[in-house]
Amino acid sequence: MDPIDKREKTVAQVKVVFTPSGRRGSFPVNTPLLHAARVLGVDIDSVCGGRGLCGRCQIICAEGSFPKHQIDSESSHLSPVCATEIKYGERKTALANGRRLSCHTLLLDDVVIDVPAESQVHRQIVRKDAEHRDIHLDPATRLYYVQVDDADMHVPKGDVQRLIDALEGQWQLPNLSCDNRLLKTLQPVLTKGKRAITVAVYNSQQIIALWPGFRDKAYGVAVDVGSTTIAAHLCDLSSGEVLASASLMNPQIRFGEDLMSRVSYVMMHPEGADEMTLVIREALNSLFAEVAEAIDGTVEDILEITLVANPIMHHILLGISPVELGGAPFALATDGAVEVPAAELELKINPGGRIYILPCIAGHVGADTAGMILSEEPQEQDQMTLLVDVGTNAEIVLGNRQRLLACSSPTGPAFEGAQISCGQRAATGAIERVRINPETLEPRFKVIGSDLWSDEEGFSAAIESHGVTGICGSGIIEVVAEMYLAGIVTVDGIVDGELVNRTDRMVQNDRTWCYVLHSPVSDEAQILVTQNDIRQIQLAKAALYAGVKLLMDHIGTDRVERIRLAGAFGSHINVQHAMVLGLIPDCVLDEVSSAGNAAGTGARIALLNRQSRDAIETLVKNIEKVETALEPKFQDYFVDAMAFPNKTDPFPNLFSLVTRPAVKQLVDNAGGRKRRRR
Repeated sequence: MDPIDKREKTVAQVKVVFTPSGRRGSFPVNTPLLHAARVLGVDIDSVCGGRGLCGRCQIICAEGSFPKHQIDSESSHLSPVCATEIKYGERKTALANGRRLSCHTLLLDDVVIDVPAESQVHRQIVRKDAEHRDIHLDPATRLYYVQVDDADMHVPKGDVQRLIDALEGQWQLPNLSCDNRLLKTLQPVLTKGKRAITVAVYNSQQIIALWPGFRDKAYGVAVDVGSTTIAAHLCDLSSGEVLASASLMNPQIRFGEDLMSRVSYVMMHPEGADEMTLVIREALNSLFAEVAEAIDGTVEDILEITLVANPIMHHILLGISPVELGGAPFALATDGAVEVPAAELELKINPGGRIYILPCIAGHVGADTAGMILSEEPQEQDQMTLLVDVGTNAEIVLGNRQRLLACSSPTGPAFEGAQISCGQRAATGAIERVRINPETLEPRFKVIGSDLWSDEEGFSAAIESHGVTGICGSGIIEVVAEMYLAGIVTVDGIVDGELVNRTDRMVQNDRTWCYVLHSPVSDEAQILVTQNDIRQIQLAKAALYAGVKLLMDHIGTDRVERIRLAGAFGSHINVQHAMVLGLIPDCVLDEVSSAGNAAGTGARIALLNRQSRDAIETLVKNIEKVETALEPKFQDYFVDAMAFPNKTDPFPNLFSLVTRPAVKQLVDNAGGRKRRRR
């Protein structure tokens, strides 16, 4: 034994448990927390080598008794805050809410340590960046610099009236009103600016903010509130430029991964609606602070918000219970656009700031779909165009300049990694691309965080720091499609156990079979694709396809000429693999493309062009809504769509490019009868 090890054996040991990973171990007193975390393989970020410069390794000491771990944890069980941490707070931002820098915090006694999501290396990558878009700039909020007349005893008039007169005389803005919140600040601002001030006017109707002197910058934020992620884009209202973007996981996930589970939570816990309203507003406020800080500003610099959301998120944000959306007739409290002071929703921007929420379309087709339509303009197309926003609930729009129809379909969270045995969200280490050799049945794949395929030289070294951690949504689509094309999965979605004679990648699991996608050399778990994984994908894609078929029936067409896949998920899936699964209908592949975060782009258009608000409000009133839950043919289409790519639809465009797997006789393990496989 090394002499150092002998000395450490005599030093008192203390226990540490890290959450949420659950990793635990015992270490000598005075061991740095970051060192303990690395020894245990805990996911903590640090790029400065433990010098206390980057601040990425922040942790929180849990307080209280933890019988499960047999630990009484207190902040006094860690070393006191040191000079490096104080200096970091002076240089950057003071450590808040009991946070410590793990690189400069020593273990003194037993503790439970929480690693916040933002301190984790493998934190969620939310792929909702702002898309480039040419937008005609005509914002609802504008700045005006005016010289206000001095007070005059001979002209009995208040300073508000003088300000309104100045704006009419100098800027031809008649009939303005002034937010009453500004009355107490108006005269101090006039005094400080020597009667020359900058005024923010909303919608050419109301004065909402004042500054002494000249100011030429006004900011707004476009927000997309998804059930899984929230994305915010800070824009310069005078130029339209996106200056900063930020995104985070929707904290409501702890109440349920999909929308209906959150509605169920409220049904069982009526107070849950207020809880969810609080957390979504807090999340938005944190995003506003983040994007403002990114431009060295404050939240008071933000004058306006435009927002899109699905109906359940929409209602919860507004403080409306979503219970009525949990069952037929799926009644919205309002389907109109909502335009109110942001302060009414406890959103912390400029005190006079406004929020505009795009209109909803139907009970499960929300303002996010309105944003997608505003962005993609299917009503301006001659081609029969299909828009699909794939999420836990898929929103579907079909039509052209003659007619538009919309519906939603309950796809569930499988495409985002949930309900999949090795599924995970898109984070470093997740498999995102897959190819399977149909001759050898050997796979190769790419993971987030590396540009190399798994069979390329240098791959192991490239992923050494994070490994292969699971399969994200785009990887799930590709591996199932590749398994079908390679003959590993039948047209009916059965994993073919007879292939055990051809490859050792077939592993039996009770009465079904799994395919081994990745067998690590370390102690990490295998990455498997199970029979249940296939079923979850079948259920999700069948629900989406059945919704599309219903819209095609209602509009009277048997083909789609153009497909746009929207949302973070739609931006990263391979369109050919999506068609192989039957996730989307047959179409010329060159006419299938990603629309990016179309809902968020729609919110940005509404922020920067006030005329677009009138346009989308008028348009959604004329969209025909189809309620899939009430359609008798939905079940028939759903059953047909369980097959790959479909039991009855031939997919000629697809199979002109890829080879349809051969038909084969299989023996059913469950009963010994024979079945056909294609």
